[in-house]
Amino acid sequence: MHVKVKKQNSDGIVRLETSGNLKEVIIKGDLLSPGGNSVALCFKGKSSSGIVELDLAEIRMLSREVEPALNMMQASKVISSEKQSPRKKK
Repeated sequence: MHVKVKKQNSDGIVRLETSGNLKEVIIKGDLLSPGGNSVALCFKGKSSSGIVELDLAEIRMLSREVEPALNMMQASKVISSEKQSPRKKK
């Protein structure tokens, strides 16, 4: 997982970039308050860690955007571009 964050503070814009492995996915759900459902992606790297929390609307939007691209990549085929040796004329 690769994370890039840009934040504005009193000194200007601060950019943070880190990477790590996805360690845990936590699904938070409340039967009494279905609007508060969320998914937390927990990651840990060599010198960093964090949690990316997405609500239900963000998960649905992510699914709508990613699913067609994944389907297209699975349906594609790689064609070899090696040069054929020329045939000798008789």
